[in-house]
Amino acid sequence: QVQFVESGGGLVQPGGSLRLSCAASTSIFSRLHMGWYRQAPAKQREVVATITSLSGSTTNYAASVKGRFTISRDNAKKMVYLQMNSLNPEDTAVYYCNTAPPGGTSWGQGTRVTVSS
Repeated sequence: QVQFVESGGGLVQPGGSLRLSCAASTSIFSRLHMGWYRQAPAKQREVVATITSLSGSTTNYAASVKGRFTISRDNAKKMVYLQMNSLNPEDTAVYYCNTAPPGGTSWGQGTRVTVSS
């Protein structure tokens, strides 16, 4: 069973930055398309960014984060990252990583990001 552990969230002021990390437990990590997702209070979970398998040569972003967030991966470490810049209160949510699309893989606990002054 693939497991993901997210970290790096916290409280940040508007305009600030955070870098989220996700550790994967599977040996086939490099062959997985990966994504970051978020769920804001009283809203459905949404996809934030995705990255293709192996070299991660193709990335895609939700319109709301394009130009501010960057997804990357390190296959040797079985990690995927989300660099978030120019954060605003609308980015407040619990952030999760998972395969893209999620399919039957389990969701981790997520990491909470709160953007507030």
